[in-house]
Formats: sequence, C-alpha cells, structure tokens
Amino acid sequence: MSKIKGIYAATLSILNEDLSLNVEKTILHAENIINQGCHGVAFFGSTGQAQLISISEKINLLNSISTSKYKDKFIIGTGLNSLVETINLMKISISLNFNKFLIMPPAYYKYGDKEVISFYSKIVEQVPDAKIILYNFEKLSGYKFSINCVEELAKKFPGQIVGVKDSSYNLFENLKIDNFSVLPGSENKLLKGLQLGCDGIITATCNITATLARKVYEDFIQNKDQSSNEKLCKVRTIFDGYNLISAIHSLMEKIDESYSNVLPPLSILGNKECQKLIEDLKKIDFNYKN
Repeated sequence: MSKIKGIYAATLSILNEDLSLNVEKTILHAENIINQGCHGVAFFGSTGQAQLISISEKINLLNSISTSKYKDKFIIGTGLNSLVETINLMKISISLNFNKFLIMPPAYYKYGDKEVISFYSKIVEQVPDAKIILYNFEKLSGYKFSINCVEELAKKFPGQIVGVKDSSYNLFENLKIDNFSVLPGSENKLLKGLQLGCDGIITATCNITATLARKVYEDFIQNKDQSSNEKLCKVRTIFDGYNLISAIHSLMEKIDESYSNVLPPLSILGNKECQKLIEDLKKIDFNYKN
C-alpha cells in the first residue's frame, strides 16, 4: 500500500432537525471539499461528532458512501470506546471495501503504552486487512502516544499500522519510520511538517480551508515559493480561538441551515461570537463561502 499523503479533512457530520444523521448531505459535504482541494476525508473523527453518533447511523453512511465516486479517498473513523464495537464496525467497513481507518485509543480510562499496544494488537488480530492511522490526541482521549509506542506498533504490525494523525504535536517533528505516514492535525503545522518529512495533514478546518491548504501542499511538492501559507496559518489561528466544531458549523450555517444542528452537549456559536469570527476572517481577506 502506498503511503497516505496530502490534505485530508476531518469531515463534518450533517444532522437533520431531529438530530439524526443526514446521510445524503454528509456525503455531499465530503465530496464538495474533495472537489475544493482535499485529497480525501476522514469520516467520524472527533470533528464528525463520532462519539455521539449511533452505530446504526454509521453503518447507514458506510453503505451509502460505498457507491461514491470518491470512495478510494475515504478514511473511516470508528469513534468508539468499545473494542468489540470497533472491531465489528471495521469488519463491516472491510466488507464494503473500506480498509483505511483512523482509530483513537478509548477515552476516560487511564492507561499507558503497554495497554495501548494490547488494544491495537487485538484489533489487528481480528481485522488483519485494516490499514490503521493512529489518532494521537491527548486532549480527547487522555492518552498521548510516545515515539517508542508508535515505533513498536509499526514494527509489530508493519502491514496494518501505517500512520499517525498527530494532534498532540509531540510526534511529528521527531518520528521517523520508513513507509509510515505522519500527518499533523493543524494547518499551522503543514509546511513545517512537510519540510521535516511529514506527509500532509488531517484537520478539522480543512472543511473550510481545502483550497488554500492544497495550494500550500502543491507549492511545496513543486518546490515553488510559498504564497498562501501565511494566510492559511492566520485562518487556523483564528479558528483556534473557538471550539472548532462549533465555529465550523456556525460558518457553514450561513450557507445551509442544516449545519446548525449538532448533538448535545455540543452547540454552535452565539451570535456575537459568530459575528466576530466572520469579521476576523474578513480582516485577512478570507472568504469561507468559496
């Protein structure tokens, strides 16, 4: 399998008024941001409200995206604490010809590297055809991958543990593993990461910045002068002042009211916060409606 490279969005989940998953609009959104510049998307990451969406709805979406013309560009997040449910969802995905997964260790409980290795080992034993991107985000899971842990997993399962999304940012500068994708979780880390040998990004704000992020990536690959990275970083820095899910949904609501629907305890921004966000983006000449 070739390395996972490029600009990936942790794509949004679009909900109906009754807070059920709107499968059609969720797929359309993902396909639109691929058209805008993303190399692919990850469904049901933290940005996609994965922990809050039912397994049955996830399965409904999997069945529907299996016919998308972009199906080869999709990564499936599991967003589940249960090992058994994670494995079952992955087996369904494999049956639909999806084999790339973004998997975070379980939240809430306290554990260390040894237990994390055991967790992923049991997944690989049950789903040997999976290609797994480790999801390093201590803020959400309570656990932060060490370089040694990632190295051990990649050595133990070179055909299955194929990359890491680094949203804790303790790995991307120093992790060097052959044929292993390193993808920071912020546009602010994109150019630096590429210069250090990383492979791209997987981020929430690429739902908004797909075109700009792709330009930074292509300019680097083609060894051109960077003309867009400064604006890209400014956009991300503005978003970092808010809850990312709330901010992105609040902006997208201006295009389609469906984006205002999020699952509690999440919420969209208040009117004053949303107006400030829009004004700050205008100040740097960023049009989120493109």
